[in-house]
Order: sequence, then structure tokens, then C-alpha cells
Amino acid sequence: MSERTETESRKLLGRLREVLAESSAGQARLDRITHLIASSMGTEVCSIYLFRDEETLELCATEGLNPESVHQTRLRIGEGLVGRVAKTSRIVNTADAPSARGFRYMPETGEEIFSSFCGVPIQRLGENLGVLVVQSKEARDFSLDETYALEVVAMVLAEMTELGAFLGDNAAMQARHHQSVMFRGGSAQEGAAEGHVWLHEPRVVVTNPIAEDPEVELQRLHEAVDQLRVGVDKMLDGAAGGDKEQLQVLEAYRMFANSKGWMRRMEHDIAGGLSAEAAVEKEQTTARTRMEQVTDAYLRERLHDLDDLSNRLLRILTGQGSETGAELPTDPILIARNIGPAELLEYGRGLKGIVLEEGSVGSHAAIVARALAIPLVIHADRITTEALNGDHIMVDGDHGTVHLRPDETVVTAFRDKIAMQAQAQQRYASIRDKTATTLDGVTIGLHMNAGLMADLPSLDNSGAEGVGLFRTELQFLIRNQMPKRTELAQLYSRVMDAAHGKRVVFRTLDIGSDKVLPYMAPQEEPNPALGWRAIRVGLDKPGVMRMQLQALLRAANGRPLSVMFPFIAQYEEYTKALEEMEKAKERERVLGHPLPETLEIGAMLETPSLGFAPQKFFEEVGFLSIGGNDLKQFFFAADRENERVRRRYDTLNVSFLTFLEGIVNRCNSTSTKTPLSFCGEDAGRPIEALCLAAMGLRTLSMRPASIGPVKSLLRRSNLSEVRQVIVEARERGDQSVRPAVMDYLRGQS
Repeated sequence: MSERTETESRKLLGRLREVLAESSAGQARLDRITHLIASSMGTEVCSIYLFRDEETLELCATEGLNPESVHQTRLRIGEGLVGRVAKTSRIVNTADAPSARGFRYMPETGEEIFSSFCGVPIQRLGENLGVLVVQSKEARDFSLDETYALEVVAMVLAEMTELGAFLGDNAAMQARHHQSVMFRGGSAQEGAAEGHVWLHEPRVVVTNPIAEDPEVELQRLHEAVDQLRVGVDKMLDGAAGGDKEQLQVLEAYRMFANSKGWMRRMEHDIAGGLSAEAAVEKEQTTARTRMEQVTDAYLRERLHDLDDLSNRLLRILTGQGSETGAELPTDPILIARNIGPAELLEYGRGLKGIVLEEGSVGSHAAIVARALAIPLVIHADRITTEALNGDHIMVDGDHGTVHLRPDETVVTAFRDKIAMQAQAQQRYASIRDKTATTLDGVTIGLHMNAGLMADLPSLDNSGAEGVGLFRTELQFLIRNQMPKRTELAQLYSRVMDAAHGKRVVFRTLDIGSDKVLPYMAPQEEPNPALGWRAIRVGLDKPGVMRMQLQALLRAANGRPLSVMFPFIAQYEEYTKALEEMEKAKERERVLGHPLPETLEIGAMLETPSLGFAPQKFFEEVGFLSIGGNDLKQFFFAADRENERVRRRYDTLNVSFLTFLEGIVNRCNSTSTKTPLSFCGEDAGRPIEALCLAAMGLRTLSMRPASIGPVKSLLRRSNLSEVRQVIVEARERGDQSVRPAVMDYLRGQS
């Protein structure tokens, strides 16, 4: 850009700053701004459109169009050239607007006499706020310098819109971050919670988007970037010799921090009149917009790195670090783009709920949230840009919805739901010490899943008969290096102590797929869920498996011990795992350590193939636990991380129940009647649990909070009658037995 154009851009922003400094109302400010831009750009028209809702733009101010159309003209996103700019987040610049793709004539505006059109998105950090438009009668293409000047102005308008500089009575000019907003995401942990927002990474607020002295701003930028580079170098030195993936991320940080192109673009924006902070945020906005449009995973990660680096630079420039002076509310709902397991554990059980923009149902954060029994909603798009610390928020983990700043109607309905759940929990407490015995005299064993020491108090409080699954991988996931044998032995020993003699089934390390250790080299696999994971890793890396098995044997210290190998797909894998256990036992014997009084060694049935294993396997295995979450996704070939397909298939599908019945029959046909349990989310859903019991499963393992509801329904049901309903539905050719079972239960109430 020429020096002359940069000077003109600075002049425009200088005049804009004067308008913004005036004490006039929001509408008057917008009117002044459109007049100012039109005269500065030499155009007959300047218009500002702002979003009144997610799908609708409203003309909020104009110079040159019919003034009667202000707040009357509205466009759907994608409608007309203005809607096209809003939808694509890209500039539309044409000398012949009526001939341009998507043009729509709005007769009430009187725009038919204007030929040229240039529309620029008003956006901040990937969030579209509106569109800035200039038009003229003369057929002209606006130059790169002119479109750049409009982009700079749009950036300032976005910041000032965010700060509430254009407040008015209509919907498009209401104060931001005050309206009630509902987010639809995915459920990663059930439960309902009400509280107040706590942002994991507080928003950086840019209050001075326009530079008074470009030279001063350039110096501030250079000093901040120097500080950023030193910080990245220190992080790299600290990570030397550590995790390869972490080093790659930090190397990407260093590359961006030293990028001449990145620096040159920010210097260019400062020369155009922006402050150092606004120049950084303009680059960050561009990166986020590109991130939304890029499908290549590698490029998205690199743009994510640049976005994170920009955040760090903004915090240096503004001094707005993670310590903002805000106090953690007494009922915090954590809001974050994503979060690691160690960070989540630092917050602990004090959190009432968690809402993430990213994440997955099998992510580390979801595993910890389930262990802590904290409602978790994932894929709540853009909530980090909408929520503010202290905002009232309600999280429905059952349906994957979040109500931010809810209105009274929503608050009343939500509190009624929480009250009903609390009343139900009181009823469940009255049967806590009673067995889950059905009306026809069948007793079902109800056990709980756990993964942390903090889970163990729930063993007594929930009425669980034992721990059907203790996930040992959490202690590996939350560390930056491999835990030592003695540390694991001490932990496992404390778990057994806390169980007070009740059975605890320890599942050996289940990593891979969506659970990658931070200090383990990542494996690039086309389909990780079907790849190198769980027992496959253990058998290929026997040193780690033996170390864990020795820790378990040592922790038992002569007490009974139950160990379960995950993801066994064929008989041979089980026998090889047994050989590793024998080696571990022999080493402990040589060292003089006491061996367990009894040692149960089982397997998780998570693949259909194991259901058809040789009869010898069913006779030799100590016990079997059906891992319902994985088994269902492989049975239906439906990725449980894929929202499009995972809800398509019902656990109570006749085919799936028939397969489970076959496993029950195979276990019952052995001379020892191989012990069999069902472990997973479906075990904790009362209707599913009832049907699983009706198909012959006599042990279920679930999250502690589900034991009460499941026990309550089982104690009020007759399994023989439920089984007959299932058989009849199967004979009729029903796809799922759910409708028939629900009709039966309604008839019993």
C-alpha cells in the first residue's frame, strides 16, 4: 500500500475515533459513521447491516439509500450480495451489481440506480457480526487499497459492536452478551446442572482498536513479539527430549512467531491506523475464518496453532492474563474450547458442569467428566465467544443443550427438572441397601465404573456391590511421563483399601484410538478405533504391560485380585496376555512378594468376533465383561464419535439383543457357567438395563448415579413378562423392542 493510501486510511480511522468518542446514542453514531465512510470513499452509498438473529441481517444505518428502509429491510444469510458476504465471510466487489451472482433487488431501498457494490464482512474472531457496504452510480471496481481501507474500518466496527457502542431498541442493536442464547451440542456425560460461567481462557477485550501514534504501536508490537519468541524458546527448552507431538506443536509456534509474513501483515495494519492489539486480532480473525473453511486436518491444526499464538500475543499486549481478578463462582460451569485431563482434574468435583466447543464422547476430558460424574456437553459451537464470566447458565447433559442467560420460562422448566431428579434420588436412597431383586425373584448384581480415587466414596453412597470396571489408563493420561511401578502399586492398593473388601475389577491399560498418552509417539492411522489400541499395544509393548501387572499383584499384597484385559478380539490374544501375567507372577515370587489369595483373570468382549470364539475360550476365561460402547459401534459399523450415525442404531435392536443372548447362552453352557457382565452407558439406562436382564445378563456395571434408577425399575418389574414381550416383538419382525417394552411398562404403571 502506498504511503498516501496509508495516510488516508489513518485519516479515516482518526475521524472515526472522533465519532466514537462522542456521547451520542448508538443509532446516531452509526448514522454519522455511514456518512463519514461514504464521503471518505467518494461513494454515494454506505450501509451497515447487523445480525438481528443467527440467520437474519437488518439494515441498521445508511447514507444514500432510502432512510425509511432502515430497520425495515432484512435479508436472510446467503440472500442477495449482502447475504452472500455474510455467508462466505468474503468480500464481494463488483462494478455491475445487478449482473453479479446472487444479486437481489430490494425495491424499498431505492438502490436500483447504483451500479457498483463492495461488501466487507464485519467479523471478530470468526464470528460474523454484520456487513459493511459501499455503492456508487459509477461502474467501478474498488481497488485493493480501497477494499483494505474498508476491511480496517470493518475491524473497528466489529470491536465497537462488541463493546456496545451501537446500542438501540431493535433486535439488531441490542447489547451483546445480554440476550438469552441456546446452544445445541452433543451429550458426553449425562446430568443437569445450573450455575455461573467460568471461562477456562478468559476473553481478551480490545478497548483501543484505533492507533493514535503508529510508531508507538509498532514499537509495542515488536516488544511483545520479542517477549513471545523468548517464551516459546523457553517452552521448547523445557520440552526437549519429551513428547514428540508436543515438540512439533512448539516448533510450529516458533515458526509462526518468527514468520516475516505474519509480522509484515500486522505492521501493515498498524500503518493503516489500527492499534497493535487490533492488528493482532485482525490477523487472528482472518486465521479463524480460514479455519472454518479448511477441510484438511493438518492445515486446520496449523491455523489453530496460529490462533493460539495470537491469543498469547494479545495477552502480552493487553496484560490480560489468565488471572483477571475474577473470583471462581461457588457454582462454576466450566466453558472452554477444549481441555486436557490434568487441567480438568485440577478443577476437581467443584465444577457443576462442563461445556466444550470441541471434544468427543471418548476424549480424555469426557473420561474424567464421567469419572467425576459432572454433566458434559461437547460441540457447543461458538460458546467461548458468547459467554462471559459470571453469566447464568444451565447445562442439560442428557440432551446436549446449553441455555446461556436463560429467560424465566426456561429457568422454571429447568429447575423443575432438577427438582424431579433430586426427588428421585431421595427415593433411590431409600433402596440403597436393598438388592436389585425383580418381582419374579431374580437378583441382578449392580456394580459401578470408576477411574479415580475420588470415585470410591460412591461405592457405599450409591449402593454398588463392587467396582465392575476400574479404568487404569487415567493415571497414565494425566501425566507427562510414564508413571513408576511403585506409584501405581500404591494407588491400586489405596483403591482396594477404599473398597473395604468389595470386588474391584482392574482393566489393564486401554490406550490408543481416542486415548493417546502425551509421552507416546502418535500413530497416524486411517481408523484409530480399529487400529493399534488396548491389548494390541500391550502385547506389542510387553514391558509396559508387565510393569502394570506387577504393580497390581504388588498392590493386592495377598488379597483377592481381579484383572481384565481390554479389547480381546480372539482367543490367542487372551492366552498371550495370560502368559504375560504368569511372567509377572513369577517375578513377584522371585522377589519374595506375596501373591494374591485368589486371582481372577477376565476379558472384555468388545468385538463381535469374540462372541464366536472357540468353546475352549469360554471355558478357560475367568470372567467376561461385555464392553457395550465399543461392541455396539462395531456391531452396527457406526462410529460412536460420529453424530450422524451413532444415534441411528438402538441398543434394543432385535439383532443386537439376539447377539447378546447368544453370548449369555455360550457362557451358561460351560461347566463352570462363565461369569458374565455388561459394562457401559447402556447398563445405566433403566429401560436398556431391564431388557439386558431379561435377556439373561445377571451383572451390570454403570456410573454410580445410574444405580438408583436402574435398581428402582428392576425391583418393580417381572423379568419373565419382559422377556415374553421381547420374544413376541422379535417374532413379529420388529426392528427394535423398545416400543413394545415401553407399552408394556406404561400398562404396568
